[in-house]
Amino acid sequence: MTLRHFLSLDDLGADGIRRVIDNAIALKHKPLKKQPFVGRTLGMLFEKASTRTRVSFEAGMTQLGGHAIFLSPGDTQIGRGEPVEDTARVLSRMVDVVMIRNHSHDTLERFAAYSSVPVINGLTDRFHPCQLLADLQTYQEHRGDIAGKTVAWIGDGNNMCHSYILAARLLGFELRIATPEGYGPNAQILKASGERVVICEDAPQAADGADLVVTDVWASMGDEDDREVRLADFANFQVNKALMSWAKDDALFMHCLPAHRGEEVSAEVIDGPNSVVWDEAENRLHAQKALLLDLLNA
Repeated sequence: MTLRHFLSLDDLGADGIRRVIDNAIALKHKPLKKQPFVGRTLGMLFEKASTRTRVSFEAGMTQLGGHAIFLSPGDTQIGRGEPVEDTARVLSRMVDVVMIRNHSHDTLERFAAYSSVPVINGLTDRFHPCQLLADLQTYQEHRGDIAGKTVAWIGDGNNMCHSYILAARLLGFELRIATPEGYGPNAQILKASGERVVICEDAPQAADGADLVVTDVWASMGDEDDREVRLADFANFQVNKALMSWAKDDALFMHCLPAHRGEEVSAEVIDGPNSVVWDEAENRLHAQKALLLDLLNA
């Protein structure tokens, strides 16, 4: 079996993304009769807290007949200074696949370089590719192929924004990004996107005629010390009814959750008829199962 990791959307490529999404939709509506992961184990390393990532991977492995082991920093020798490379060598001899949710993308890449089993990026400071699979699945279920559509990213140029940049290049949709000054996406990631990504001066410009409007919290994990400053800086970037009026009448709204109503999104939008955040959250489970099956050639 060829060893494949999933550290960013580029690891799947356009065809792989479409394949996983199609399989996720199929699994959602018609679960497998057999459990292909009997006797197989997923090791889950968590440096950052999680609800959807942990539950979706753990439940997904159970539904496929396998088992998942949750490991926090205090549960492993990494927490006591063991080199990441050593942990990778050992853990990958005991489990069939590893999912890591941590701060540093560089650490994730070091782990993958020494792992003998597939490694999945459950979230890093650079990318959140598993969430993008669920987002893209959700859009396809509600509106069909996202190619040729317009997506508006409103808020922080963070790991979710970076993942949308990669998705725009790979799947052929226009991404418009509106962030406060000083909070834009990584310049190198942006440069590699080509003409698919447009940086806008303000939120209405990004949302104008959009098919999908997406946002995230203004203060992600690790940004808590700057929370009050961020609330002030992002004040004009809330996704509310007025901003959604710039988008198409049937534009969808997505948020990776958890959400702070009254900050990055108003309650009337996230709880409104154009919001698909609950389908989006559920689809983490189905996309995760499809990804695991794909990486393990099952």
